[in-house]
Amino acid sequence: MQMVDTVINISNTQVVTEFLIKPSCIFTENNLLAEIGLIENMAQTCSAIVGQFLVGENNNNKLIGYLSTIKEAQIFSLPSIQQTVRTEAQLLSRLDTDAYYLCALQCQSFCNHTLLATAQMNLVISIYQK
Repeated sequence: MQMVDTVINISNTQVVTEFLIKPSCIFTENNLLAEIGLIENMAQTCSAIVGQFLVGENNNNKLIGYLSTIKEAQIFSLPSIQQTVRTEAQLLSRLDTDAYYLCALQCQSFCNHTLLATAQMNLVISIYQK
């Protein structure tokens, strides 16, 4: 399920996204976005940074990404259906090999300027030709 509606700002090291929580979202419980929904939103936000520089390097690349590690995740509050989650992520490090990229990212999610969650996560992106 797509958990990012809009990319507000993006660079090689940072991204800001927004996601409107709809009633049809599979990650809702009791009219709230569940913890796993916040984590998935953060992971998809992080993948926007990684995806832009990998696809931009060669349009023949096809990417498969995996969330390999979640570090220091903290959930402070859960947003309700029809609220918008704003997520910010920053690339901390990137290791490139011929077969994959390993990226560490720090992210934070907000709703109405209230901090919902923070996490540091690692993404592994494997690349193959179309």
